[in-house]
Amino acid sequence: MAFITGKHLPRRTFLRGMGATVALPFLDAMAPAGRFGRTALAAVNDVTRLVCIEEVHGLPGCNKWGATQHLFAPATVGRDFELLPDNALKSLEPFRDYLTIVSNTDVRMAEAFSPPEIGGDHFRSSAVFLTQSHPKQTQGSDLFVGTSLDQLYAQRFGQSTPMPSMQFCIENLDQAGGCTYNYSCAYTDSISWSSPSEPLPMIRDPRVAFEMLFGAGGTPEERAERRATRRSILDWILNDVAEVRNELGTADRRRMDRYLDDVREVERRIQMVEGRNDGSADPRELPDAPPGVPDSFSEHMQLLFDLQVLAMETDMTRVISFKTGRDAQNRVFPESGTNRPFHPASHHGNNEGRIMDFNTICSYRVGQLPYFLEKMQQAVEGDASLLEKTAIIWGSPMADANIHNHRRCPLVLLGHANGHLRGNLHLKAADGTPMANAMLTLMQSLGLEMDHFGDSSGTFALSAPMAPETTESGG
Repeated sequence: MAFITGKHLPRRTFLRGMGATVALPFLDAMAPAGRFGRTALAAVNDVTRLVCIEEVHGLPGCNKWGATQHLFAPATVGRDFELLPDNALKSLEPFRDYLTIVSNTDVRMAEAFSPPEIGGDHFRSSAVFLTQSHPKQTQGSDLFVGTSLDQLYAQRFGQSTPMPSMQFCIENLDQAGGCTYNYSCAYTDSISWSSPSEPLPMIRDPRVAFEMLFGAGGTPEERAERRATRRSILDWILNDVAEVRNELGTADRRRMDRYLDDVREVERRIQMVEGRNDGSADPRELPDAPPGVPDSFSEHMQLLFDLQVLAMETDMTRVISFKTGRDAQNRVFPESGTNRPFHPASHHGNNEGRIMDFNTICSYRVGQLPYFLEKMQQAVEGDASLLEKTAIIWGSPMADANIHNHRRCPLVLLGHANGHLRGNLHLKAADGTPMANAMLTLMQSLGLEMDHFGDSSGTFALSAPMAPETTESGG
């Protein structure tokens, strides 16, 4: 194999065969001999990864009554905060050291600016989340909102990777034409904008993402043959695997074997989903979904999280956006413990029992994150995990979905971002603070040279205050 140098492996080492191209994770053998070589390589590999995850419909803790119950923002500001049992973030408690809660920030760019826009919150909000800019109301091709922060980051730090960024989604976003309230569905269906007029498509089918990452079959005929025989892509690269293993030390062999096992396990699960959906005579819960999309929300989320970890572990991409829902969807989540459809549940009419029913759904949805965080923690690159080297933004451009309110929206930062985030912290913004302030500060700390973002009015310190204080948090 031409890439074997006899001294070390290049960082971009690929195993190839029959149209399959499998990138390897970072191995000790990829560090050049000598202190300078290792230092230089560490500088390249320590570019902070960025993952942006949008939640639609806000959280019940951003409702006036829900705030008094601390269903989102804890009562205490600082490091000594408590996540009560009903807090939607309670499942994140095991990752408290990686958790930064930012409460009481506004997403005013998602509000109606003129009478024709009133009522259209669900159909413009997603476009606002990562742009913090107000979308132009149109169903034509004259889209305009803003460049999203994930794409600003990808333009600066993603150009040296095979895929500058990847975009994922859970729900069906293939809506032709216009949506309601005279908004193009492009605003509803993408959170990533490479320019103010260019939304990026999002990947829903795990099979599509798998083949993007691993080139699983160079032609449609090769892909069809592999699926028909149910052969693994690893069967196609056995010779390269054996040759590379001969060049590695014991620790690297274990690391490579674990990684290839992970690839095969994800591939096997995709095959199982496809076989179940293609071969079952029972009607599907998601009848219009591709065969590779599980009917189970949890199973779908976990597959896409696994693919995201593999993509970052191999440095195929450093920037990911993930849209976990579609506004105004009526999907039911029986695994959550309630059969109330998502959108109707969010319009709870301030009834305390119905607020808690909505909270059950939201807690279930947030409860998918620990799976991802654990996988990120287990993926080690050099001397640290991906969770140490990643900034994860989770939030919503809506606060209280019952009244389509965008004040006091939920925002959570996860990971240590190569030391730029400390974790174990609740920060409460002053009333009227734009969410864009926190996003601007994070981007500046990660190396983007920018003094303004969206409707930002300044920066927002993401470090601990001098001393904790107890407040009656407003959301």
